[in-house]
This record gives sequence, C-alpha cells and structure tokens, in this order.
Amino acid sequence: MYVADSRGTPAAAPDAARITSGRRSAVAPTVFALGTVSLITDVSSEMVTAVLPLYLVTGLGLSPLGFGLLDGVYNGFSALVRLLGGHLADRGGRHKTVAVLGYGLSALCKPLLLLASSLPVIGAVLAADRTGKGLRTAPRDALISLACAPESRGRAFGVHRAMDTAGALLGPLTAFLILRQAADGYDAVFTVSFCVAAVGVLVLLLFVPSRTATAPAPDAPRPSLKAALALLRERTVRHLTLAALLLGLATVSDSFVYLLLQHRLGVPDRWFALLPLGTAAAFLLLAVPLGRLADKVGRWQVFLGGHVALLLAYGLLLTGWQSPALPFLTLALHGGFYAATDGVLMAAAAGSVPAGLRSSGLALIQTGQAAARFVCSIAFGAAWTAWGDRTALGTAATALTACAVGAFLLRPSTSPKEARP
Repeated sequence: MYVADSRGTPAAAPDAARITSGRRSAVAPTVFALGTVSLITDVSSEMVTAVLPLYLVTGLGLSPLGFGLLDGVYNGFSALVRLLGGHLADRGGRHKTVAVLGYGLSALCKPLLLLASSLPVIGAVLAADRTGKGLRTAPRDALISLACAPESRGRAFGVHRAMDTAGALLGPLTAFLILRQAADGYDAVFTVSFCVAAVGVLVLLLFVPSRTATAPAPDAPRPSLKAALALLRERTVRHLTLAALLLGLATVSDSFVYLLLQHRLGVPDRWFALLPLGTAAAFLLLAVPLGRLADKVGRWQVFLGGHVALLLAYGLLLTGWQSPALPFLTLALHGGFYAATDGVLMAAAAGSVPAGLRSSGLALIQTGQAAARFVCSIAFGAAWTAWGDRTALGTAATALTACAVGAFLLRPSTSPKEARP
C-alpha cells in the first residue's frame, strides 16, 4: 500500500506531529472536530430521511413511482458532483471552504422542503441537498487523511465514522419524538433539522482548521480534472477504484435489506423505521476497532472481510432459519460490513495519491463506488419485481461472491511506496 505524508499541509502538520510524538493511540483534534460536524449533520439529515417516505407518500400524496424517482435522485445525484468537489478543494488547498459550501447547501435545503409541494420542486430540493453532500464528502475525508499520521489513518477514519453513525442513531429517534409531540409534526421536523444543520456548519467554521497551500513539489501535478483522472494510471489507485466499483455492483440498497427482513419476520409497519438503528448501532461499535485492526493487519484485508460479512448477511436472509436472533445477527453483519469498508477504503486510498490531489483521488474512488451501488439498486429492484425477493437476493449473493474473487485478484501490491506530495 502506498503511504503519503502530510508535507505541504501546514494546518494538518501540528495534528500529525502530536500523533507521532505522543501516544500512538492519539487521534488528531481535527478528526474529532470533523466527527462532531458529521455527528450533528447526520442528526439533521437522518431526521429528514426517517420521515421523508411517509411525508411524500401520505402527506403529499405522491405515487410509489414518483417516490421511486425521487429516491433515485436522492441517492444517486451526489455521485455526479463528487469529482467536482474534489477538484475545487484541491485547487489552492480549499478543502475547508468546499466542505463549508457543501454542508451549508444541504442545511439550506431543509426549510425549503416546507415550501415544496410538487414532484419537480421536491426533486430540485433533494438534488440540491445531494449536491451539497457530493461537494463536501471528498474534501472532508481529505482533511481527515491530511491531519493524521499515515499509520493511524484507519483508526482516524474509524473514529470519524463512529461519530458520524452516532448522529445516524440519534436522527430517527429525534424525529420520532418530534412526531409524537408536535401537532404539525413534519413542519417541526424540517424546522428542527435546519437548526441542527446550521449548528454543524458553525462548528465546522469555528473548530476545523483551514488547510493553506504551500509550494508544491517541482514534479507535483497541478490540480485539475485531467490530473485526477490521470491517477488511474497508477496501479494501486486503478485497482482500488476497480475493486470498489466491482463490489459496489453487488451491494444492494440498505432499504432492500430492511424490506427483506420485514418480509421474513412480518415486522409491523410502525416498527420498520427502527430496523436501520440495528445497522447503525453495529457500525458505531465496530468502526474504531476495525479501523485499528486495518492499521495493523492491512486495510485491504479488512475491506474484503467486510464484504464477506455482507455475504453472510445475505446468506442468513436466504435461509429458512426462523429465530428471534435472525434480525440481530443480520443487522450486526450489515453494520459490520459498513464498519469494515466505509472508512477503511478511504484510509487505504489516502495513501495512494499525492497530497495535492488528495480530494480528487478520494472522489474518484467514491464516485465509482456510488454509481455502481446505484446501478445495483435499480437492477435488484427490477429483479425483485420480475422474479421475487429470494431469487433476486440469491442472484445478488452469487454476484457478490464473484465480485469478491475479482476484487481479491485486484489487491494492491504489498510493497509500499511513498506517494509524492
């Protein structure tokens, strides 16, 4: 795996110095600050996500087809702007600026949902919200990677993802309590969500240091979309991107996993919204331990192991086993999959690209993975409609097995080489 240092990153250098000179278990303050921002923002976004289907279908009377189109916009649009966000962040080292723009845009979309009442307007608001997410994701992950020592990146991303997931746990619970107490529940949820998101932007502005640019190395590539795409010529980046894309093609949407569980167990509709909390709880508990394990035994091994956990979750749903433990085991494996892959992939990728193209390189891998998962969700939904849920899941499990073998063959070289800043 390639290892990149943080030279040419003044704001990150003090954090990295504290890590290397102090206790090995120390995590950079920048990582905690960004984790706090993500925690607060996820409380806001998951409040909306938890009530959006009911609001659109029962509150505004949209058809299931209309909601399906909006769901596609909501989950697929951010993939289109991630490369743009990474490119803008790398130009002049504006990681924090682009992150603030992304978080701010998503925050402003929350109150606009109060005014939207037609499919085109709601689609435009959700597209703007996903644009904000697409803009901020790669710069945020670049800031994390630049703020810590290379050998502790897995743990740093694990800490961030754990804090992020804590927000994902609190968001639906907050929305649930608001809907129980407020007479005009949906309006109250969107209003509180906006206020919470604004606090997250404020924390980002006040507590996350800016990365100021310095003179690049003489042979360092100038940040551009062309330079970002040229990273694919590097064997490790190319293999990471292809592996993430390949495995993404067999990773079905979380919503389908929860629907399959509901069908197997007959979960009442009123309890359906609590199923994602099981995944989030497992993610929260396992993100840091698996991040530390990835730093010790290898990030690629843990990343592939996460997909084995997902395959086991598919297997449990395919069996005829009836037990009260089934939902707990399935959701634990599902959360373990995210804990072993989400931050670990970014930690592995961060060492493969120079600091001057860090955001662009991470965005390149994220874009391929997000687009592949979007395609998989559409294909899985079509297969479910045509053949039934068990046949569709069996096909997905077979595809995941084949893709995991292909990704194993694409594993990066074990001889490390340091990426130039």
